[in-house]
Amino acid sequence: MAQDIRKIILNKLAKDGTAKVADISGATGLSRAYIHRFFKELKEEGKIILIGKANAAHYVLPDAGSAIADKPANIHRLLRNKELREDIIFGGIKNEGSWFTNLAENVAGIAEYSFTEMLNNAIEHSSTDTIEIFVKESSDRLQFDIADRGVGIFNNIMAKKGLNTPLDAIQDLLKGKQTTAPEAHSGEGIFFTSKVVDQFSIRSSGKWLVIDNEHNDIYVKDSPLKTKGTKISFSIKLDSTKTLFDVFNKYTDDSMEFTRTTVSVKLYKNNVQYVSRSQARRVVVGLEQFKTIELDFQDIDTVGQAFADEIFRIWHTHHPESQIVPKNMNDNVEFMVKRAGWVDNLFTTTNIGNEM
Repeated sequence: MAQDIRKIILNKLAKDGTAKVADISGATGLSRAYIHRFFKELKEEGKIILIGKANAAHYVLPDAGSAIADKPANIHRLLRNKELREDIIFGGIKNEGSWFTNLAENVAGIAEYSFTEMLNNAIEHSSTDTIEIFVKESSDRLQFDIADRGVGIFNNIMAKKGLNTPLDAIQDLLKGKQTTAPEAHSGEGIFFTSKVVDQFSIRSSGKWLVIDNEHNDIYVKDSPLKTKGTKISFSIKLDSTKTLFDVFNKYTDDSMEFTRTTVSVKLYKNNVQYVSRSQARRVVVGLEQFKTIELDFQDIDTVGQAFADEIFRIWHTHHPESQIVPKNMNDNVEFMVKRAGWVDNLFTTTNIGNEM
């Protein structure tokens, strides 16, 4: 029986080029746990190779594995904008091949931050039914495109801010820290993404805003893209020396001060509500180097669910070796932090207030 299963696996790989545990389980009627044993044996013998992780995990023959591992990223997704989560989407695409694991640490950090920030904007602000994403790797850079058929970012700013033209909206956007939904967002995602990547552009409402950090230039021109909605594009050079930490520090002001030591990080309030994932990502960037992180919430009235979830569930899930110790929480802050999974210095496996 064992030899039969091994033969079934190898025959499928020879015929289709790829195979998953679920494929063989479905074909044989045997449990996935049982079938997984044979995949593991063949992998340990060097007869097959595992590509990807989690739900994207699949097996190929050794020669095909080398080709896939070396193949540049070329990913396209058309997403239905219903209960989407940007972190889940990015987790899926970064497990395709080895493009993400081959990136330098600083470039990987920039890619994840920028993609999740821009996708979150499309999810929550565009009022679109679908979102289209592209990730493409060339010899020297990563290119990302996120497009929707929604209201259009410049139209949205005009409507919410009482502005008259797309150029007025662009001027407002370039100020930084502007948002059409202050109850849920800081408006910093676009600002910081546009600073940390090498090329950044927004096409909407017949206008094309380009922020060229390679040549230290910003310009606006008429867009040939006349379709409804917004297309945000950005690229990151594979040899970029920028880091999120440095860029955040450069533009940090009194609206979000924080100090860092090897043992403590204190969060201060200065007429700001800590509500967004963007703010949370700024707080935790670079903290993975510390084993113990103290977050001081002295004089902070409350935090938003997205802010707490980003730090106490998502970030901690990716950095379980780091202990986050919140201090000086009032009842409101403690309630939101516990909803994100923190309980007396421990983290629950289930997030009570699951998704924003």
